[in-house]
Amino acid sequence: MDRFNGKVVIVTGAGSGIGAAAARRFAAEGASVVLAGRTREKLERTAADMPKDKTLVQATDVSRLEQVEALVQAAVARFGRLDVMVNNAGVAPEGRLTEASIEDWRQVMAIDLDGVFHGCRAAMPELLKTRGNIVNVSSVSGLGADWNMCFYNAAKGGVTNLTRAIAMDYGKEGVRANAVCPSLTRTDMTESMFGDEALIDKFRERMPLGRAAQPDDVAAVIAFLASDDARFVTGVNLPVDGGLMASNGQPPQ
Repeated sequence: MDRFNGKVVIVTGAGSGIGAAAARRFAAEGASVVLAGRTREKLERTAADMPKDKTLVQATDVSRLEQVEALVQAAVARFGRLDVMVNNAGVAPEGRLTEASIEDWRQVMAIDLDGVFHGCRAAMPELLKTRGNIVNVSSVSGLGADWNMCFYNAAKGGVTNLTRAIAMDYGKEGVRANAVCPSLTRTDMTESMFGDEALIDKFRERMPLGRAAQPDDVAAVIAFLASDDARFVTGVNLPVDGGLMASNGQPPQ
């Protein structure tokens, strides 16, 4: 497919996991891709097999608005436009309300929520020019809470409703905004969980498709939402969850 020929896409958190898979998917479909993240070496590994003339690596801390603004400026300076902003960077500290640290709260809000806000705000002037779109990476934890992850739940809940608000405010000006909401996905962030077979079995039991997602599973849905195939889709927080949220929460019998 070549749905993104002539298009320019920024992907944050592109050094690994869902972000890396999304960057590669857009490149495979013809886009010029700007890979952003805090660690240049990881970004360069992702970009290694992508077309050099259509790839830009930009070290960026999404928690700092001025760096995200510089990211957008660099994309436009290199490729002349911006069509899609994928806000994917995130962290996921664990702990109950009174157990996780205030530093954890500040970090997850700065990256998972402020980072998405910064990306949307910085990209919007360029997206208005191209009638482009935003795809945010939220989580099933932004639609319903997880045990022992209250800070992450709060941040992703903010992403979910921010996405809706942007879709409402900018739709008549031609900009769409959507989010994907993955369930358990096998990435560097979650890899330690997969060493606990009993824990993974509990996840599989709850998921009709019976497995965790791979990053490519989520990247495919990000690409769909960013493409003209989804031209009449906006304000959606789409579960990419193997059927997890089809359940009312009761265990199988």
